[in-house]
Amino acid sequence: MKSEELRIFYSSFFIYFCINIIFKMKNLTVLTGAGMSAESGISTFRDSDGLWENYRVEDVATVQAWQRNPELVQNFYNERRRQLADVEPNEGHRILAELEKNFNVQIVTQNVDNLHERAGSTQVLHLHGELTKACNLSKTVVKDIGYQEIKKGDTLGETQMRPFIVWFGEQVPEIMNAVEIVQNADILVIIGTSLQVYPAAGLMNYAQKNCPIYYIDPKGVSNLPKYVHFIKKGASEGMKELREILLKQN
Repeated sequence: MKSEELRIFYSSFFIYFCINIIFKMKNLTVLTGAGMSAESGISTFRDSDGLWENYRVEDVATVQAWQRNPELVQNFYNERRRQLADVEPNEGHRILAELEKNFNVQIVTQNVDNLHERAGSTQVLHLHGELTKACNLSKTVVKDIGYQEIKKGDTLGETQMRPFIVWFGEQVPEIMNAVEIVQNADILVIIGTSLQVYPAAGLMNYAQKNCPIYYIDPKGVSNLPKYVHFIKKGASEGMKELREILLKQN
């Protein structure tokens, strides 16, 4: 390579390097819970005496429930899947997707719906599984099923097909990936979660000391640390307010 070509090459590389440093997008990490999707019509269980669509959580969201009455559990999730096909992302979902223009947005959600993806978010980690997927009993084989029903006799990996859901009492395989995402956050946002279900509830504690934290929920939680910025609104209105704050500051 000639000296002039080398000069142009290194000059271009230096400019590219400087641009990436100056304009590097901040990591905006978002933890979402049931309240994120409530405005879209997805029911939560914590707001109704432990009932989820009139079912006890213990009867439809545990390994023991599957062992006792797999047909009831299948029917429950088939109904949730049908419901999901009829709802739409709300404005809170859409604002998070739009913020990808300004930030490296990474979403860690406790929700099993696909509303973040349908709103346009491209980096979504599902801690508790995905409603539109099915798996074999050992969860070693996973398949996209969309909004289809799972019936008795439907097999995958030579076992009865089951919902790809992390039930209460099961391990959360993605938790360490979620921890890493939170540790790398420049800004942490928590939306619509009671911060009571572990291990997800402990993720906030992995944020760096200088990382600003925003909590969006119409009710709030007890013992919320004073350094957390509390926005007492629902997901959509809360995200409207937070968007203005973030775009002004960054």
